[in-house]
Order: sequence, then C-alpha cells, then structure tokens
Amino acid sequence: MGYAHYQVIVRPQVAIASGARWQKHLTIFVSKTIPLKPERQAELEEFARRRGKTPAEALDEALAAYLEWESQDFEEAVRGIQQGYDDEKAGRTRPADEFLGDIRRKHGISR
Repeated sequence: MGYAHYQVIVRPQVAIASGARWQKHLTIFVSKTIPLKPERQAELEEFARRRGKTPAEALDEALAAYLEWESQDFEEAVRGIQQGYDDEKAGRTRPADEFLGDIRRKHGISR
C-alpha cells in the first residue's frame, strides 16, 4: 500500500519590539513531509472541505484539539491513580469480594 505525502508548513511568527512599536515582523517557514495513507488523505481533504479550510489548517486544528484532549485525559488519569493510592494509604479500602458482591447484587448478576 502506498502513501501519499502531505506537506505541513508550520509558521511560527517572530517579532522584534522596540518600546511600544513593532520594528520588524518575520515569518519563518519550517516544512516537514508527513506520509499519509490515501484513505486518510481523502478523509482529511473532506474534513477540511466541510470546514472551509485548507487541509493543512484543518489538520493543525484537529491535531491541536486532540493533543489538548490527550493532555487533559492524561492529567485526569494521574489524579485518579494518585487518589487511589492516597485512599489505600489512608485505609479507605474494602475487600474485593465485598465490592464485587455489591456490584453483582446491584446489577442482578449471578456468580
């Protein structure tokens, strides 16, 4: 299976300030080719078309949204693990047989 190549251009903006006025504004182009499966390319182009964006803009927005979600999900997982650890250390636990029995009774599950 072949891969199509989509060129993604990142445009960080650099400005030089003097006092309250901008003296110079530079745009730096960094180019990286990322291989995409043909079906992913088609999906990206359709995704972009529905949003009235270029594929690069749509990809950048989708990637930013995903990375933000993933970061929040990771942080929530760490907090949950820490809470479980703190509960165990403080003795806020109960035997697994008791817990599982409660779940079975609550949901009408036989052993």
